[in-house]
Amino acid sequence: MAKLIALNKPFGVICQFSGDNNTLSDYVDIPNIYPAGRLDKDSEGLVILTDDGKLQNLISNPKYNKTKTYVVQVEGEISDDVASSLQKGVQLKDGNTKPARVKIIEEPSWLWVRTPPIRIRKNIPTSWIEISISEGKNRQIRRMTASVGFPTLRLIRTKIDKWHLGDITSGSYVTL
Repeated sequence: MAKLIALNKPFGVICQFSGDNNTLSDYVDIPNIYPAGRLDKDSEGLVILTDDGKLQNLISNPKYNKTKTYVVQVEGEISDDVASSLQKGVQLKDGNTKPARVKIIEEPSWLWVRTPPIRIRKNIPTSWIEISISEGKNRQIRRMTASVGFPTLRLIRTKIDKWHLGDITSGSYVTL
């Protein structure tokens, strides 16, 4: 039976097992498992790890349209019109994004403290959105929010297809 692990990847961790420090091997000590997809160093949240190559491909290959959901803190007070623009898809340098599900939310009550904290500017408010996409362009969410004038300050993946982050604490994992 395939091993399947859900990790809450902390900020600053590289989504690979090899390297000097700040890699998945600092948090997961299970041999012969690999991430099903990537989450960049500046992002936090759910990473699925498995020893099953077919399952890894099924989760990570964009052709299978697995939905990934993120909670995103952006700089500025985001409006319904901007959220609607993100929903329709936006133009990036490498093409249009597919339509996304986007909703403006309150700051999540379950949020953990990030180390280091995000930059805070006294005169510029922040907003939170939940966004779900089914493609995986490099740094897509960050590029999408920037393209509509709202730079991403914090990005946390909460769901991949049927798997949820739940109450896994930052830096911890559970066996699925």
